[in-house]
Amino acid sequence: MQGEHKSVAGPAIIGRAQPVVIIGGSGFIGSNLADSFLSEGRDVVVLDNLSRAGVQDNLDWLVATHGSRVHPARADIRDAGAVRDLVADAQAVFHLAAQTAVTTSLADPVDDFEVNARGTLNVLEAVRATGRRVPVIFASTNKVYGGLDDLAMQETEERYTPADPHLAEFGVGEDRPLDFCTPYGCSKGVADQYVLDYAKSFDLPTAVLRMSCIYGPRQFGTEDQGWVAHFLLQALSGEPISIYGDGKQVRDVLHVRDCVAAYRGVLDAIDCVSGQAFNLGGGPTNSVSLRMVLSEITRLTRRNVDIGYGDWRKGDQFYFVADTRKIESAIGWQAKVGWRDGLADLAHWLAENRIRASAPQQRAVSA
Repeated sequence: MQGEHKSVAGPAIIGRAQPVVIIGGSGFIGSNLADSFLSEGRDVVVLDNLSRAGVQDNLDWLVATHGSRVHPARADIRDAGAVRDLVADAQAVFHLAAQTAVTTSLADPVDDFEVNARGTLNVLEAVRATGRRVPVIFASTNKVYGGLDDLAMQETEERYTPADPHLAEFGVGEDRPLDFCTPYGCSKGVADQYVLDYAKSFDLPTAVLRMSCIYGPRQFGTEDQGWVAHFLLQALSGEPISIYGDGKQVRDVLHVRDCVAAYRGVLDAIDCVSGQAFNLGGGPTNSVSLRMVLSEITRLTRRNVDIGYGDWRKGDQFYFVADTRKIESAIGWQAKVGWRDGLADLAHWLAENRIRASAPQQRAVSA
């Protein structure tokens, strides 16, 4: 969530139940999460500075679909006063706003810190100022575990697999030591720890979700962030795809529908899970290499994709798969959308909503 510090608060909600406040609510995950609450007739304050490409479209969609229950508030989390005003009546706060690209953090680490670390502290202080025990659920990242360079890997033709059988079976657990790497990992890691500490120090009901790779409709992926959607967009547009590294690096991909269910489940169970961090991803059954995803995209789009390879990027993990047993046990959640079905769903949405809108003369083929 980048951009100027100028803010414009949304309309006050008078005579209604306390709203859910979603910070970064016009983004990919935020708009899907907002839609889930709005579809139940809940009021949602969508706080966003609208700096990222595509998010205005998401906000317009929310307003067109749900009307007056959506309360847009254009603000930046670096503006402490604006954040304080906008969460004053909140029933719950989901903090999803961030500077999300490692590459951007390396280019401007100060701005990365101001958004991710100081911005999160602004959110926590704003909630504390309400004098109420308002739940705060924070979107963290698997990057807090660092590059995982110490993990021994076995290399196959299409992917890396951990040499440790337990790690290969279950993935990386929350007991993995934190090892902040790159300014992005540091700023998100600092925020992660502040959110957990505010449960200890100030008795705020908080929880942290350390996310792996989330994908699905309403995602506007780029080369630096949201790689699944970016790969599909490039393929559907007939454009080349750049791979950094050898393409055998592995992630566990999670469809946004399952991601939203996890956030909702944590809120419902906040009294039991407050002060805890959970790894959130597709788990071992949805672990894929970039090469595997590209192969499936070729099948879905019926297009041969032109792939270029570049050097590994700083902080890029050979392997990250979330061990999701903790969140499964705590709230009864599990990933339900298989990665192939999820890719097909995203390909269809992109073909209908992005490719057709930007190039109506081009016919996109999807499964």
